[in-house]
Amino acid sequence: MKVFKDDNFLNAFLLTFKYAVIMVIVSNIIGFSLALLVTRKMKTRNILRSIFFMPNLIGGLILGFIWQFIFTKLFVQLGNVLRASNIFFNWINDPNMAFWSIVIVSAWQMSGYVMIIYIAGLESINQDIIEASLIDGAGPIRRLFNIILPLTVPSFTISLFITLSNSFKQYDTNLSLTNGGPYGTTELLTMNIVQTAYKHNQYAIAQSKAVVFFVVIMVITLVQVYLTKKREVEM
Repeated sequence: MKVFKDDNFLNAFLLTFKYAVIMVIVSNIIGFSLALLVTRKMKTRNILRSIFFMPNLIGGLILGFIWQFIFTKLFVQLGNVLRASNIFFNWINDPNMAFWSIVIVSAWQMSGYVMIIYIAGLESINQDIIEASLIDGAGPIRRLFNIILPLTVPSFTISLFITLSNSFKQYDTNLSLTNGGPYGTTELLTMNIVQTAYKHNQYAIAQSKAVVFFVVIMVITLVQVYLTKKREVEM
């Protein structure tokens, strides 16, 4: 019961849930949009695929330190030069913007990964179906919502599962970018568990938090997979 009486744990849990929801939406929208772009017939599509996927090759700790420099140094300089200090300032020291800095960095890293999954789904669509829709006069929007999206639901199932689980398990970028600050406003659940165990030496409570964390992730992912699998369409 001590776990549920810990205000820091409850705040971290709610913040992590908010972060996971935003990350799932943002990463999948960006990833799917990039996949639509690089599956078009253009000469630079392979180069673009490499560029978009490249952030995923950088470790979360290194990525966090790189963006920490951008937010603390580059943004401040841009704010001074452009006289837009209300937009370009040190986001990491701001309790409201520090959370969004983690979202931006994580989405930038994750979008390229889910892009690859969506590329595989888009390229597996039978082109005869696309050509038939063109002959019938279906426009790009109608073709997207009536043909492409239903046939790529298996890719959405995988991508949603990956982004959801990775968002709940986020630690390295959180550590190197904000370290839970300012004033604990960006302390996600995994960081709270680690802090409880290794900073406060409360190993039993940390273990209890980890069990609760595991059960919540298991339930959410099972529900997500079940709901998305039901919407899959056989070609």
